[in-house]
Amino acid sequence: METPQQVTPELLAARAQIAQLQRELAQARAALEEFTYSVSHDLRAPLRHVGAYLKIIREDLGDALEPGIASHLHTAADAAAQLGHLMDGLLDLSRAGRAELQLSCVDLQRLLPELQDKLLSDIGERPITWRIAPDLPRIRGDLALLGQALLCLLANAVKFTRPSPMPAIDIGWQALANGWCELHIQDNGAGFDSRYSDRLFRVFQRLHSGRQFEGIGVGLALARLIVERHGGTIQARGEPGSGCRINLTLPMASGAPA
Repeated sequence: METPQQVTPELLAARAQIAQLQRELAQARAALEEFTYSVSHDLRAPLRHVGAYLKIIREDLGDALEPGIASHLHTAADAAAQLGHLMDGLLDLSRAGRAELQLSCVDLQRLLPELQDKLLSDIGERPITWRIAPDLPRIRGDLALLGQALLCLLANAVKFTRPSPMPAIDIGWQALANGWCELHIQDNGAGFDSRYSDRLFRVFQRLHSGRQFEGIGVGLALARLIVERHGGTIQARGEPGSGCRINLTLPMASGAPA
């Protein structure tokens, strides 16, 4: 029990500020829930209608469809599909930001092969050389979210090594102070101008045209969100034509090698 002497004006003011922040946080979460629902339901229906009616127009016109009109309908259908992908990206960001962290010991040495298997369809017949440190550490974090973040980063490396005649992806790490580590994912792909590295992790920001590389500019933003939710940082360095290196810091699990 607190005595009247302990309940100072400063303590009361601090408690009032905390209560206000808690109310604002609850309001922000409610607004985010409403946004997520709108994207999931309210916006999906008219988008489906657009796609459906474009298909009906093509079918109704059949052989009478002029090439110019067919091109316009194709462009409209592509735009509708792109909008759907953008909605999916926003939902992924929303879920990653709202999900309660289920902290556990994440063994990166076991997780990486699982993520590589998920990328087989993206890799195709390309002979990518993987150089993965044999002693990757165990991380303290949410397995599902960290897997999602690392999958985004690896998929990015796989995609941008497509023009390379001998694609290679290097994954390593080093121990930092206070039980943290720094992971790196480096590729020898298209690279980018480091002057614009701050744009890489923003939503819908792209440094390459859609004609060169597919994507909507959400993967790196999602990775950044997940890493920062674990208290870490993420950075990118690169040079045009000389690949990209992503560095991210994460807390190691108790007892992990240092």
